[in-house]
Amino acid sequence: MTPREHDDLRPEPVRGLPENLPEGEEILWQGAPDWWLLAKEALSLYWVAGYFLFLFAWRTISGAAVETWADSANAASFFLALGGIVCALLILIAILQARSTVYTLTSRRVAMRIGAALTMTLNLPFRRIANATLAVRPDGSGTIALELMPDGMQFSYAMAWPHVRPWRMHRTRPALRCIPEAAKVAALLAEAAETAVNEPVVSALRPSDAVAAK
Repeated sequence: MTPREHDDLRPEPVRGLPENLPEGEEILWQGAPDWWLLAKEALSLYWVAGYFLFLFAWRTISGAAVETWADSANAASFFLALGGIVCALLILIAILQARSTVYTLTSRRVAMRIGAALTMTLNLPFRRIANATLAVRPDGSGTIALELMPDGMQFSYAMAWPHVRPWRMHRTRPALRCIPEAAKVAALLAEAAETAVNEPVVSALRPSDAVAAK
């Protein structure tokens, strides 16, 4: 389970992965966040827009006590303009994040190529994933959060944001955020993980170990 930084000048041998797949491993699904859902859920677009609308309404109403409604609304329009700029920046961030992200589900692991500015890949073998939780919206989109083994490698919340379960900062849970047909992807993940975890792990013994084991 390792984060890997990418060399931006080196093409990916496989889309979304820093290396070719080992023999016997296959890609089951690839996807990315929906940028509009990411803006609403991860970047709180509606809350930010509502905050600036509240400031506009508050300034208009309070100003109307000493000036006309039209003059008060005109003075308060500054908050609408500022809110529009902030919301446009949030949308741009969501688009860049969605376009730079590739979630990959293979027969052995979950890989997450993330980061708009500094790109890296999180490799999460099924044997290092303790649990997965699914949150589905009425339109079928949703988020799959992955709980890692406590003895495994951890990474910072800020490093993986927004591809994490919100507000779980002590033990960061990487997440496939805002993906379409989340339930189908979760079913694929569950089936592949069960198959991989139940496979026996065969380790080669040195001749001296083999003799000692007799």
